[in-house]
Amino acid sequence: MTEFNNMLLLQSVFLPIILAPIVYLLGKKIGKNVGWITFLILLYSTILMLYASSLSDVYLELYDWHPIGNFGLQGDGLSLPFALMIAILSVCLSVYSISYMNHRIRQTTSNTNIVNKKFGLYFSLYLIYFSGMLGTVLATNLIQFYVFFELMLIPSYFLIAEFGYGDKARISLMYFIWTHIGALLLLSGILAIGMLGGSFDISSINELNIAFNIRIWLAAAIIIGLFVKLAAFGVHIWLPHAHAEAPTPISALLSPVMIGIGGYAILRIILFILPSIYLSTTLFVSIWGLITMIYGGLMALSQDDIKRLLAYSSISQMGYIIFGIGSAYYLGITGSVFQYVSHGTAKGILFMVAGTIIMKSNGIRSISQMGGLSKKLPITTIAALIGFMTLFGVPPLNGFQSEWILFYGAFVGSISLNSDARLILTGVALLSSTLTAGYALLTMKRVFFGKLPDSLSNIKENDLCLLIPIIFLVILTIFLGIYPNIILDRLIPTISEIFSIGV
Repeated sequence: MTEFNNMLLLQSVFLPIILAPIVYLLGKKIGKNVGWITFLILLYSTILMLYASSLSDVYLELYDWHPIGNFGLQGDGLSLPFALMIAILSVCLSVYSISYMNHRIRQTTSNTNIVNKKFGLYFSLYLIYFSGMLGTVLATNLIQFYVFFELMLIPSYFLIAEFGYGDKARISLMYFIWTHIGALLLLSGILAIGMLGGSFDISSINELNIAFNIRIWLAAAIIIGLFVKLAAFGVHIWLPHAHAEAPTPISALLSPVMIGIGGYAILRIILFILPSIYLSTTLFVSIWGLITMIYGGLMALSQDDIKRLLAYSSISQMGYIIFGIGSAYYLGITGSVFQYVSHGTAKGILFMVAGTIIMKSNGIRSISQMGGLSKKLPITTIAALIGFMTLFGVPPLNGFQSEWILFYGAFVGSISLNSDARLILTGVALLSSTLTAGYALLTMKRVFFGKLPDSLSNIKENDLCLLIPIIFLVILTIFLGIYPNIILDRLIPTISEIFSIGV
């Protein structure tokens, strides 16, 4: 077993879980200040992960886990972009949560003891939620992967049920049932793969032990199950409700980070474990991705509630990720993974901007009741503009990098397969990106420009706990747009190697 001082990823994943009960108890005593302890715990986990990733292109920790195989945590070119996005957004949103949740909790009660208890509950669930997401993308064993996959569903359910808006009990239950059905489809697939493939350790599974026709059915179960997580068209019903009614910091984790983990899982399982099936699924995946992209964009255009608009925008952006996965070329997949990163920073910014407006305006969410906010919230306005421009791929932002790589890869994949159908799909997908520009620019105009309503005349931009996380993500968005190789230098070789050995 690895020595303690080398258990970098193990500490990153499990320390938040271990300390969650302590955070709960401290929260009952010190209230919102427990958020700073949560911030330090998450920052420590992030630093450990960054250090581990600097030691090797593929950093691996393995521990005996009889009789299932090995319990392992691995940072490689595919898992690290997802892990770092989870960690960075979780750290930022822990700071944002201190002010936002203070406002939200005090809307429901003025009793100091209850307020403090709710802070302890919120931040302890937040830590477990973080560990579930991080453990999922670092897992090297299918059983371990599923345990963490389910772990991230449980605290997110309670965070919506306890701290959400509207009919939160019904919506949180809808969220749990939909995502759990998807998880059960995933479970049926990975159990069959592990038993028929000779191992649950991802690196040891031999797909040739599984009959080809069975591989097709297993891939179908896994892809459809994970499309529920990705909120692909037709199985997206839960997302607009859950993301709109969750407390804003949780919306900002659900939307850009958690649902995108479904894309990671498709790549890790289909591309790395069942590569012979990948090309058989790509046209189906591309079509579904394109439909999701267009549907989400059209629905976002028609929304008046700012959080529901961002929720439908996330559905559309998941369509980009799905379309890139189906590109049948390593650069298309690379763009898909980088799209997860760019969408993460952009939607993190935009949900925090929406939360700031909702908080400062005493609950106004209707875009038609907004306007002229650039006069009162200049920094927030600039951040929102950068967030929206990232979504529709304006240079030098990271959204430009992800989209041109994704679409270039899709065009090359279409040509290499000599497929007119794929070429047409790619052209339509590229044109559909105008929907993103449409709802983005329209929202900017309606929210931040024009006449300032009297109801918003006293709104102020004076809370550093809300502003600093937004500013940090803006800087990161620009930085990754100018220096994408920080991620691409590891990601491209990881994906291209799979294609070179027989996809």
